[in-house]
Amino acid sequence: MAGTSEILQLGAGALTAELVPAIGGSLAAFRRGGTDVMRPLSAADLAAGNVLGVAMFPMIPYANRIEGNAFDFGGHRHVVTPNNPPEPFNVHGTGWQRPWRVERRSETEALLALDVGPGDGPHQYHATQLFRLDPDALAVTVGMTNTGAGTMPFGLGLHPWFTRDPDVTLQFVASRFYLEEPGNVAGDPVTVPPELDFARARPLPGRWRNNDYGGWDGVAMLRFPDRGIGLRMVADAVFGHLMVYADPARPFFCVEPQSNASGAFNRPDGFSAPEEGVLILRPGESVAGSVRFEVVAIDGA
Repeated sequence: MAGTSEILQLGAGALTAELVPAIGGSLAAFRRGGTDVMRPLSAADLAAGNVLGVAMFPMIPYANRIEGNAFDFGGHRHVVTPNNPPEPFNVHGTGWQRPWRVERRSETEALLALDVGPGDGPHQYHATQLFRLDPDALAVTVGMTNTGAGTMPFGLGLHPWFTRDPDVTLQFVASRFYLEEPGNVAGDPVTVPPELDFARARPLPGRWRNNDYGGWDGVAMLRFPDRGIGLRMVADAVFGHLMVYADPARPFFCVEPQSNASGAFNRPDGFSAPEEGVLILRPGESVAGSVRFEVVAIDGA
């Protein structure tokens, strides 16, 4: 994708957003008055077409890892391929590694689309992302239609990246915590440990964390006091899970709204338990959900 990454600019009031459709249908930057809200795509990563350097990419047709690169559904074993070396397992499906096309755009809005057909993994689908910017927020609506011949399990999500300021805090309410197993694969859920409960605002964990929080109420608040801004994420009910990735050795962290529980495709009850959030779509059936990223001023602005 290097050399083909046109940037689309959106603006409303003090907010600006930059999209790079050719790099996974991603958001390259999101700013308020010149201050970055998410980690921006660097010039080097833009030139290289590096999707792992963007501000946010879509997770379609599922979120997180498929353990063993296979899952069983409908009497068939479905095989996927590793797609993020050196990781051994497929992660986040196919949407984030494909160029998306621009269906329409204006000063404040852009609609991107992607079609994945036979021969490109077990999922066949038509996906859309509608980005809408107003003076207070960026709203992203992700949609997906099963274009395959059979009923299949799906999931969807958004994967924002944030710069890890020393004074950043995170706050959200969830009822379950999925343990992490070897290979960055999610294990079984437990009650949220008190030391990892973000019902009240607290700093990021001081050691590696890569965990799914289930039973999320759809609201998360990030505060960046040194920048004088906060970000309030408000998600539709389809996004019942929030993934938190935070490695203190890295200058960034991720807070990811998603529909399916991490690892759900490989758990015995992953396709039947409502709390696992897997979306079973018949041929021609669609699903969509929106996340609103509201930027607010906090003390120090």
